[in-house]
Amino acid sequence: MALVLEKGRPLDDTGRLEKEIRTYDLLDSLGIEYERVDHAEANTMEACAAIDEVLAPAVICKNLFLCNTQKTKFYLLMIKNDKKFKTKEISKQINSARLSFAPPEYMEKFLDITPGSASVMGLMNDKENEVTLLVDEDVLQSEYFGCHPCINTSSMRLKVVDVFGKFLDAVHHDYITVKLVGEE
Repeated sequence: MALVLEKGRPLDDTGRLEKEIRTYDLLDSLGIEYERVDHAEANTMEACAAIDEVLAPAVICKNLFLCNTQKTKFYLLMIKNDKKFKTKEISKQINSARLSFAPPEYMEKFLDITPGSASVMGLMNDKENEVTLLVDEDVLQSEYFGCHPCINTSSMRLKVVDVFGKFLDAVHHDYITVKLVGEE
């Protein structure tokens, strides 16, 4: 099946999860334009290679759901797919104890997202602001970036300025810019 980039939401919502439909509803209500491609389940960056080509020139992000050792603070880290997460590098910048991957049940509880589908769009489900968004500065330098609409069988291309402006304002979240060195 050829991957096809389409403008806006699917014409037919049949078979789509409610959290995906809520994503499109929110983006549409905010007047945020997006393009979308449907695809087989994509759980890894490797599985996303063909999808990334369709979404070009969008920067493709790894979205990592992290927590402190005590599991009292939770973070969604967005980094470019060519960079590596180094806990020491991030922990120091946000004045936190060592960070590690958070248990999946917290991702579902706070963001209504399952592993492999992590996305900034999940912040719309975090009504109590339990999750802090961390964004690598390189992500913010791009015009577009790609993410899932809360499910990893579809991917979207959105303008960075819309997500880090209109979208985050609407879901009452801010973000902390971090700097990751990436591959050395």
